[in-house]
Amino acid sequence: MGENVIYLTKNGLEKMKEEYESLKNIKKALTKEERPFPFEGDNLNPEYYIFWEDFDLLQKRLLELEAILHKAKLIALPKKEEQNKVQIGSTVTLEDADGKINEFTILSTFEANPAEGKISAESPVEKALLGHKVGEEVAITSPINVVYKIKKIKHNLN
Repeated sequence: MGENVIYLTKNGLEKMKEEYESLKNIKKALTKEERPFPFEGDNLNPEYYIFWEDFDLLQKRLLELEAILHKAKLIALPKKEEQNKVQIGSTVTLEDADGKINEFTILSTFEANPAEGKISAESPVEKALLGHKVGEEVAITSPINVVYKIKKIKHNLN
C-alpha cells in the first residue's frame, strides 16, 4: 500500500464523490445568495458571523474531499495466490479462545464504521491481522489482549 494512496471500495468512492458534488452545489448556491451584513444599525449581526463560520466549514470539507478523491484508489481483488491472506478489503471471520465468532471488514479509516463491523486498516486488530492466512492464530495487543484464529477470508469489493 502506498503512503499517499487512500484505498476505497466502489461504494465508498461513490459516496465521497456524491458528497463532494452536493457540497459544491451548496457552495455555488451560497455564493449567489445575498449575504447578511455585519451590522444591523449599530449592533453586530450574529447571522453574518454564523454564515461565514458555516461557509468556512463547508470550504474545509470540500478541500478535504478533494484531497481524498485525488489520492483515492479502488480496492482491487487480490491476485489468486494472494486471496488466502488478510488484506485491505477482506472480510475476516475470527474465533477467539472462548469460541466467540467475530467478523470484520478491513477498510480505510474513511469507510470504517465499527458498529457495522467495518474496521480501519490502521486499528491494532487489523494491523495484526494483515498478511495472515486461514487457520493462523494472531495475538492482538491493544487495551485487551486477545488471540484470534482466522476461520475464513472473503473478498467483497462493494
